[in-house]
Amino acid sequence: MSAGSEARRLVLKVGTSSLTYPNGKLNIRCIESLVRVISDLHNCGFEIVLVSSGAVGVGVSKLGLLARPADIRMKQAAAAVGQCELMHIYDKMFLEYGVTVAQVLLTRHNIAKAEHYANVEGSFEALLRMGVVPIVNENDVVSTEELDEIESFGDNDTLSAVVAQLCHADLLIIFTDIEGLYDANPRSDPNARLISRVDAIDDKLRAIAGGPGTAGGTGGMATKLSAAQLCMDSGISMLICKGDRAEVLYDIVEGKKVGTLFKKKEGLTHA
Repeated sequence: MSAGSEARRLVLKVGTSSLTYPNGKLNIRCIESLVRVISDLHNCGFEIVLVSSGAVGVGVSKLGLLARPADIRMKQAAAAVGQCELMHIYDKMFLEYGVTVAQVLLTRHNIAKAEHYANVEGSFEALLRMGVVPIVNENDVVSTEELDEIESFGDNDTLSAVVAQLCHADLLIIFTDIEGLYDANPRSDPNARLISRVDAIDDKLRAIAGGPGTAGGTGGMATKLSAAQLCMDSGISMLICKGDRAEVLYDIVEGKKVGTLFKKKEGLTHA
């Protein structure tokens, strides 16, 4: 059986490029499709946590800014405005399918101490047991670059891996703008081949991963490899796949071959 067919508790990370247009405005069609599929899987008995980017991008658009701000205070302001808008849309759309959602905003400070970690862990467990879909983002309103190593996860790929650990997930799914991890850059090399399965992350793979991703986001393939390492070391499998079609989630849970699977280390558990 594949990792997808065995998984019942899923963490899904969706990036800014999957939720918004290049101008920062919400891609309503993509969000509607995402909400519909998640709601359907929820009705099937899957427990799902959504790690959603997009707050800063949406805030930039709503505030009428010409570009993503470099100034930390302006970025915080954009995140505050955008997070409100994003959750309003999610709440309204999920409600149409009878699914209750909850907002969870995290920084590293929230899980730095054992008792804090246990508290967040327990909150996720309670929400999932009550049939709620938690929607998670980094709390950019209080995170600062000056305190980056203490407060900030730095990117939502890392955040999603930490959330998968907190939730004792069976599988982390990361939507991106390409099919998965390739043996070369598929944007410049037409002969690049998709790597369908990874059992161990080595220096060769890290070299392949390269640099940053799209202009709207903060995480490229390198951050996804780091997230995969966190998951695999914790007994959690991770899958990277193209997220332009939410229905791919059906293929994943049905055990079909999709994207790049980072297979958890055998013998490890996340209990």
